[in-house]
Amino acid sequence: MREKRKISLVIADVDGTLVTEQKVLTNRARTAIQALRRHGVRFAITSGRPPRGLAMLLGPLALDTPIAGFNGGIFVNSDMTVIEEHLLAPKTAHHAVDLIRAHGMDAWVYTSDQWLIRDREAPHVAREQWTVKFPPTVVDDFGVALQHAVKIVGVSDDLDRLARVEKEVQDVLGASASAARSQPYYLDVTHPMANKGTVVQALSKFLSIPPAEIATIGDQPNDVLMFRKSGFSIAMGNAGPDVKKQAHAVTGSYNDEGFAKAIEQFILNPTPAEVAR
Repeated sequence: MREKRKISLVIADVDGTLVTEQKVLTNRARTAIQALRRHGVRFAITSGRPPRGLAMLLGPLALDTPIAGFNGGIFVNSDMTVIEEHLLAPKTAHHAVDLIRAHGMDAWVYTSDQWLIRDREAPHVAREQWTVKFPPTVVDDFGVALQHAVKIVGVSDDLDRLARVEKEVQDVLGASASAARSQPYYLDVTHPMANKGTVVQALSKFLSIPPAEIATIGDQPNDVLMFRKSGFSIAMGNAGPDVKKQAHAVTGSYNDEGFAKAIEQFILNPTPAEVAR
């Protein structure tokens, strides 16, 4: 008989995965995380959000693991003290903003403690402010902020255009940056060490847990990077086909308790067939 797979840590994406479309952490999700702890499995989160934008989850989740904000651009403790951060090179930051704006898209710039935009009425600004629970700073020019940018975001509701720009930014910036969509309408540009794959490696190091004993769960193309570095991966039901086919398992949608179902079915009570996969 095949032994039950050993999982010592679960790393979850936040938007589109841990919380619902309305950014709600359900009771069932919270209960699933509590059950993990009772079974000796640790839990961590990673997100394209800034650490400040994750603060509302810290109490409900009772997190005792490092928090990976900006897709791993910065790691903080639960009290928001910085463990490690990776800033974009200033030249790369300027180039990323120029590429994004050349395609008629909005650009946002995040530093470790600020969110800078050029137009308060631009698409997704109001929604993002509601999500992260702090307001942006409106500027005419990003200027000196590009000297210490942790993340640059290209924003567009033209999803096909955003996919094309993602490929162009990857090709042009090459090894100087990591560029991947964190939502269908967001293109995140971060330091090359700031991606979901290196989040797995960093948490493995911080917590002394082998990657083979780490399970990851997410819904977007940037989550595939952590799928590849972990021992077991789960795609959300709301993920696209390309994401699903690169995961070991697929759960329900974020609006149908997909996160909680994944923990219950694949981590806490896997069947022999699931263990074999």
